[in-house]
Amino acid sequence: MGDIVPADTGVEGGQQKSEKELDPYELTEDYDYEYQRWNDKTMKEKIQAVIIGTTKLIVVLGCLYLFICSLGLMGSAFQVLAGKTAGDIFTKNEILSNPITGLIIGILVTVLVQSSSTSTSIFITMTSVDLISVRSGVPLIMGANIGTSVTNTIVSLTQSADREEFRRSFAGATIHDIFNLLCVLVLLPIELIFHYLEKLTGAILYGFTIETGQKPPDLLKVLTKPLTSKIISVNKTVITYAALDQYLEPDSSMVKIWCERDDAIIYRNESVKYFNDTGMRIMDNETDLIGNRSVYSLTEEVEHKIKVGTRLCDMDDFLFANTGITDAGVGAILLIISLVAMCICLTGMVKLLSSMLKGNIARIIKKVINTNFPYPFGWLTGYLAILVGAGLTFLVQSSSVFTSTITPLVGIGVISLKRMLPLTLGSNIGTTTTGLLAALASSGNKLHHALQLSLCHFFFNITGILIWYPIPHMRNIPIKGAKALGNKTAKHRWFAVVYLIFVFFLIPTLVLGLSIADEWALWGFLIAVALVLIPVIILSILQSKIPKRLPEKLRTWEFLPLWMHSLKPYSSLFGNCCSCRKNKRRTSNQIKKEVNGLNHEHDSPEFTGMDNIAYENENTSL
Repeated sequence: MGDIVPADTGVEGGQQKSEKELDPYELTEDYDYEYQRWNDKTMKEKIQAVIIGTTKLIVVLGCLYLFICSLGLMGSAFQVLAGKTAGDIFTKNEILSNPITGLIIGILVTVLVQSSSTSTSIFITMTSVDLISVRSGVPLIMGANIGTSVTNTIVSLTQSADREEFRRSFAGATIHDIFNLLCVLVLLPIELIFHYLEKLTGAILYGFTIETGQKPPDLLKVLTKPLTSKIISVNKTVITYAALDQYLEPDSSMVKIWCERDDAIIYRNESVKYFNDTGMRIMDNETDLIGNRSVYSLTEEVEHKIKVGTRLCDMDDFLFANTGITDAGVGAILLIISLVAMCICLTGMVKLLSSMLKGNIARIIKKVINTNFPYPFGWLTGYLAILVGAGLTFLVQSSSVFTSTITPLVGIGVISLKRMLPLTLGSNIGTTTTGLLAALASSGNKLHHALQLSLCHFFFNITGILIWYPIPHMRNIPIKGAKALGNKTAKHRWFAVVYLIFVFFLIPTLVLGLSIADEWALWGFLIAVALVLIPVIILSILQSKIPKRLPEKLRTWEFLPLWMHSLKPYSSLFGNCCSCRKNKRRTSNQIKKEVNGLNHEHDSPEFTGMDNIAYENENTSL
């Protein structure tokens, strides 16, 4: 028996209806044939169940802790590998004046450092010291929003062994990508034309006297630092200095070299400005007071307080301290270790959760997470999920960790795709509140610009939610897009890797290269892409909504060459590389769905039909 054909593949008649009933994204209450009620168990069986359940829960929590630590190590690995490169990108400030280039740089830097918190901190710092304006910083923030979703997309790849889990987990991960891309497609042109976010945040801050606060404690780092700090310590100052175009020593490293430092005073010859009329020196934070007044400059020795190293780090501090290995070598080793650890922890966590979430327990958990409030308050459920996502993200201060943790739960069918969307939207809000509090910790002369850019990030996500979530038809767009990508990956597993490489690396790098080479080349490329995509999107909508009104030839994409409308020609190439053979064996959930769909008259738990269905010839169709 062949694969279940998704409902949107054009299959007609009764077969299409049957497959809608067998929606792979629908949460099913699978019957547990080995389930035994608690009251029917003997005392020995009850004690054994408690011991096994407790042990599994402890192991799951341990796997979750190590999984979060591995995400932190993966972020550190990318920072060590590409931190200097990410910082150097910002030294060409004239490029940042182009909003499209700013958007792409925001994506690439966030992907390279694997942390939107790090990238947005760099953007806020550059804005606060007037290296870039708030207007130039807004596209960077939008790009960071897109780039941060790469982590949970990578995490979804670890469930590729099971076709149905992979379908759901990849859809759960990419719903974040699609929502952020849709927000940028709508709000970036509005911002370029009306400067909506800049004017709104400027009006909010106008007239307010805001005092510098303290940065909140990072709960996630408090929990993971005891382990991760013994493996690697990243010198993030190098990224900031490179972004601010400040002097870096030739042997500066992304891996921390000095573990103890002390204050020192140095003197540098610098140009100092004075007012002609008063003779008073103009401080760095007073350049906006010059106006039309006459000034003159003198070269003087200026005192600077710096930190100098007094004790080199050694292996007692962390594993990769002063090993003599290059940053590229340390980053590569860390990346391999973190990916292996992440795969092992995630696989163990998913298998244990799958074994624990059976029978009544599974039904109760699924019902609590995915059921709406009673009528007429059902519409409030999604907004509560947004608040939960925002609160949990604020608690761990990382949207990547939160979304990456719940993505496997979508894969094993605990969280529905419809519930994943509001949780993800809440995560977008939660990560901006962390940025707001970080901006409030800035010094007085930097506070206004830092806070304004942080508010731009906050209202960008709020506006995106107001556009795409309240209206059911609008919220279905990212859900349907994620389902389409999930169906593609279930049928062609190599597509997930190609999607990841193209969306987060190749396309942004190509656009960045064109913008550096020539601005007209960039706009020519974007216009050509738009001229191709817009007719394709319009025709696809017409094919799904009113196919009978179209000429017969345009009702499908069959009039195009096969390689232009199907992935089949590429499957032979990538399929051989991935060594993936279809339908080696169906999962138990898929078998049960097929049995339920084809044998509705058999309702008793004893009838399964698995022996006949599981090993049918793969060329047989429904």
